[in-house]
Amino acid sequence: MNTPNLPMIIPPKRAWNKGRIIGQKRPLLPKHVWAIRVRLELAKNARDLALFNLAVDSKLRGCDLVGLKVADVYSAGRVKERTSIVQRKTKLPVQFEITEVTRVSLSTWINHPGMYGSEFLWPGRFRERLHISTRQYARMVKTWVSSIGLEPSGFGTHSLRRTKAAQIYKKTGNLRAVQLLLGHTKMDSTVRYLGVDLEDALAISESVEI
Repeated sequence: MNTPNLPMIIPPKRAWNKGRIIGQKRPLLPKHVWAIRVRLELAKNARDLALFNLAVDSKLRGCDLVGLKVADVYSAGRVKERTSIVQRKTKLPVQFEITEVTRVSLSTWINHPGMYGSEFLWPGRFRERLHISTRQYARMVKTWVSSIGLEPSGFGTHSLRRTKAAQIYKKTGNLRAVQLLLGHTKMDSTVRYLGVDLEDALAISESVEI
């Protein structure tokens, strides 16, 4: 008895995003920022505390943040209150403020014995790697958010970039200011990045009287 030729059954491949939360990563709330700061302070983790604080203040992309040099933020024996760098993605300069809390943590880290002679603000562990990678930074972010009980899959490096920008927009409704701070070349990029929708626009409009 001949067996009919049957089509080969190929098991479906596991989707790359199965079990993962995709899309824009949420910004941290102020209570989350302070909770992470307290944990890093208690752990006496000078590097991570300085990195976390500057990530929130600077609103930089991960590739720009990890590549910062000591001279970018430190001059004449003190941490700068404002500084400017050229973004890798856009090749355009962007300025950012360094708050007092961040200046204190940066000063502590820069004067740490392990930083002696380092050109980069976040030096790599191996000589062939001048500074930490964006992948290392991403792992740190996951560790930080996990430490305060948040689901790590819902947050990423862009969460820190968006954190202060989201608060500025929430308090002022000034998209142009946020655009400049994020270093976006187009306003619609800022609108999409912040997730601004019609309800946001109407709420701002209703608050303005002429």
